[in-house]
Amino acid sequence: MLTGLSIANYALIDQLEVDFSSGMTIITGETGAGKSILLGGLALVLGKRAESGVLRDESKKCVIEARFSIHDYQLKPLFEVLDLDYDAITIIRRELLPNGKSRAFVNDTPVTLDALQQLGDQLIDVHAQHQTLALTQTQFQLDVLDALAKNTPILEAYKAELKQYKSIRDKYNHLLEEKEGLQQEFDYNRFLLEELEAAQLVPEMLSRLEEEQEQLSNIEHIEEQLTASKARLEQEQYGVSSQLIEIKAALQKLISFGKPYEALNERLESVKIELDDMLQEIEHRLDVLEHNPERLHIVQEQLQKIYDLQHKHNVQTIPELISIREGLAKKVLSTEQIDKDINSLKEAKEKHYEVLTAKAAELSRRRKEVLPKLIEQLQHLLFALGMPNARFEGRFTALNSFFPHGQEEFEFLFSANAGSSFGSLKKVASGGELSRIMLSIKAILSQYKALPTIIFDEIDTGVSGEVAVKISEIMKEMGQYMQVISITHLPQVAAKGSHHFKVFKTTDDQKTSTQMKKLSQEERIQEIAAMLGGEEQSITAIEHAKELLN
Repeated sequence: MLTGLSIANYALIDQLEVDFSSGMTIITGETGAGKSILLGGLALVLGKRAESGVLRDESKKCVIEARFSIHDYQLKPLFEVLDLDYDAITIIRRELLPNGKSRAFVNDTPVTLDALQQLGDQLIDVHAQHQTLALTQTQFQLDVLDALAKNTPILEAYKAELKQYKSIRDKYNHLLEEKEGLQQEFDYNRFLLEELEAAQLVPEMLSRLEEEQEQLSNIEHIEEQLTASKARLEQEQYGVSSQLIEIKAALQKLISFGKPYEALNERLESVKIELDDMLQEIEHRLDVLEHNPERLHIVQEQLQKIYDLQHKHNVQTIPELISIREGLAKKVLSTEQIDKDINSLKEAKEKHYEVLTAKAAELSRRRKEVLPKLIEQLQHLLFALGMPNARFEGRFTALNSFFPHGQEEFEFLFSANAGSSFGSLKKVASGGELSRIMLSIKAILSQYKALPTIIFDEIDTGVSGEVAVKISEIMKEMGQYMQVISITHLPQVAAKGSHHFKVFKTTDDQKTSTQMKKLSQEERIQEIAAMLGGEEQSITAIEHAKELLN
């Protein structure tokens, strides 16, 4: 709840400090005394954008500070979301500087106005007459039903599920669009990949095929030269092998003359061994030589494919083609993976859809269960507020899509007079009727959920007599569950408060200032008597004021 408010250098306020308590607090004062200024300063603390010209002394800054006791509000999660330090006694400060800029702080931590507004929405509900229009909005009406149905856990689970569903749905739709854009490129990439894979490329393939082509193309010449080489090695009289045998025989005769000759003989033996091995290899080459035009044709075709691929991809080597093939394989695989991802996301989307549908149906069921009780309570309160013939109906409309509040819309239908047909609140309810309906709804809500501090800004305008008394009783009862602050002109309402403040103007040295003070019991009697009978308070007015207070 709001425990304290200080305002400095704002509009007609030089310096103002007020402490507030729980229960029902009354604020009274003549028209123009500055009650709206007080609310304006409080609105700045709650995140409203500052207007120009509000500094009383334009050479100094304006500072507005509000203290809140929030240990019962379960606001720690919001503080975490806003990245703020949580404190059971939270202080919000707003500073308006002479240069037109402003700053905001929560527990001395700088915050943005957006963050301040989010926090302020959870701390104080300022209810003025024009704000009864919120009553005609579908979201507000659903919020009322959800509060009575205690739907908060289900609604939070539904919203978490909706967030996941939307994320999966967006990814699914994105992949569908991406697949459509990649399909043409995918077909071409797959064609190129298949072409490269058909070539069965390996790093040393080109040199090996070119060498084989050379051999197959010159098979006759190779055979001729191998045969001639064999003949020169094996010729009986003049062949190299025969000559080596004669040389070896001559050198063996010199072995006894020393190691140099022994070494020559050994070297010659090595030459002969190598020569014999070469002869065997030549004979083997001749044995395996084969005229194979078909194989030559195959090799030439393979080479031509490689040359065509090199030209097509503008590269010179097999490794470059292999690199291109691997890149294309990744592209094709990633495109093919899209289909798998699409199917996977589709299944997940359908599962979340089923869960969402079930949760939305549960929300709807619980809302429909509490609707008769809400209507009964509303009609009972409105009867006491001078609307004995007020009647309500609820109309649910199923939606095809999922929304933050579920899969339906809801609208209160209202009839103020006996025999009148039901119609939309915004069309058939007057401003005064909307005010009393809103007061009734908030009175009911105060019993079901921890509402923030509520400030009623002259919600009782235009009523009197027994209706005014009933309004005051409703506010007082609300004060048992929450902090209620009522700005009023009605003595019946003013008398019901546990605390009473008066806003008034003073003039000093031709300078007018707005002041605010807490009234004692005797001062309350005088104030209420003035509200009853004007400035010239009669004995009757004072006695009436005492009766109201008692």
